[in-house]
Amino acid sequence: MRDKQRTYYTDSKTKNTASLTGVLAALVASVALSMPLPVFAANSVDAPVSARVLQGFKVSGKETRFGKLEYVGGLVLSSREPLFGAMSSIRFRPDGRNFVAVLDTGHWLTGQIQRDADGKLVSVTGVKITPMLDAAGREPHRKMEMDAEGLVLRDGQVIVSYEQRHRIDVYPDPGFATSRPVKRIPHLIPSGELRANGGVEAIGLSPANSPLEGALVVVAEKSIDEDGNLLGAILEGPLKGLFTVARHPSFDVTDSAFLPDGDLLLLERRFNLAEGVGVRIRRIPGATIKPGAVLDGPVIFEAGMESQIDNMEGMDVIAGPDGATHIILVSDDNHSFLQRNMMLEFRLNE
Repeated sequence: MRDKQRTYYTDSKTKNTASLTGVLAALVASVALSMPLPVFAANSVDAPVSARVLQGFKVSGKETRFGKLEYVGGLVLSSREPLFGAMSSIRFRPDGRNFVAVLDTGHWLTGQIQRDADGKLVSVTGVKITPMLDAAGREPHRKMEMDAEGLVLRDGQVIVSYEQRHRIDVYPDPGFATSRPVKRIPHLIPSGELRANGGVEAIGLSPANSPLEGALVVVAEKSIDEDGNLLGAILEGPLKGLFTVARHPSFDVTDSAFLPDGDLLLLERRFNLAEGVGVRIRRIPGATIKPGAVLDGPVIFEAGMESQIDNMEGMDVIAGPDGATHIILVSDDNHSFLQRNMMLEFRLNE
């Protein structure tokens, strides 16, 4: 019998339709989340990772400045462990070294980055992959049940947004990798407006000293209003409510992260045959994030197939070893031999 941990999820993504089954599932999840939290024995696997250092960001050329970002370093990651890959989001611990990531196959991935004497990325070590558990404490067999896309670490909580089965679940920290979620946070965006394969893709944690007062902020990948703007929401705090984000038809939002000053960075990915692979980052002024607003901001970084990129899906903001604000991006290889698992690091130049 195949080890169920090592089985790839290959279900096609279904349309978002209201049904009696969905209502019953929601009721079951609600009851399960209200029950005392047991301890589970989810089995993790070690995933030794090989890293190839990228000397430059451009395929050819020695440029280091790209918009407001300066290339610091990058890695192409690989592992013999078949579960490795499909990273959707990544968050670093306060030490800037240890990280937690979610895979859209319904797995946790944890590890540490290693740097050389100059502070550049050289490897990723201590990688472990663990199946995520649902509200009933089970390890689902279908990708659509645990299609993890967004991730936040906050005050003893690991918060994950899922699409297809649209929800935002909260896991205990420490202990998230072996526990079922302890509660659920309403995503505010009407479920009927969320596309099955384009729901709450990005979730970010605003600074406590910002006007949002530490609230969670979500943005959909492809779900739009009647004007073609992406749906978003402030989930908590004094400015709780819905907003939209101006959408460029070639790009989809894949992650977000707040800067220390309260501005929101949106990572956007282009992936089509006509234009090829692309990535960009928009900076949304924090003061504009409020209910009823249509958010937009300058593109501070953009790259295409002339650069060392892939299907860039995850982003975090950290304090670099030089004391400057750094941005780390990771890619989702979709478990395809045609794609790469990448980790790229840039310095933000204000």
